[in-house]
Amino acid sequence: MKLTWILVADNTHARIFTADTPSSALEEIEGFTHTESRLHDREMTTDLPGRIKSADGSGHALEQPTDPKQHEADNFAHSIAHHLEAAHNTNKFEQLLIIAEPSFLGLLRRCLPEHIKKHVCFELDKNITMQSAADIRKHLPKYLPNL
Repeated sequence: MKLTWILVADNTHARIFTADTPSSALEEIEGFTHTESRLHDREMTTDLPGRIKSADGSGHALEQPTDPKQHEADNFAHSIAHHLEAAHNTNKFEQLLIIAEPSFLGLLRRCLPEHIKKHVCFELDKNITMQSAADIRKHLPKYLPNL
């Protein structure tokens, strides 16, 4: 069987598993936590938005161009993509299965380089990051794909 990694992620946690055979149990080999994504908006921004007054004297607050939580999730997706690219470049895996919370899966898809996307053989949009390895295995095919 080819070297297989299974990435299970959401915007605050990522876990990487491997399996010895297409039907074997998963073994966790790495884990990542992105604590910045767990902060409240007020803890991520350093200042309140400014105010602007219009010609008639009424005013309103300026909006931030990017949601801080979304920005941190995007940062985490980029760091996972960089980690996967570095691991692939050192031949740590040949095929990749991804299970991620739906919106985070979209971020990962945008961040992964094309040559890594070619090694993705399975995707599932579920948030099961905090489940046990045995429970995560139940969400995968009985026999893992072997490209």
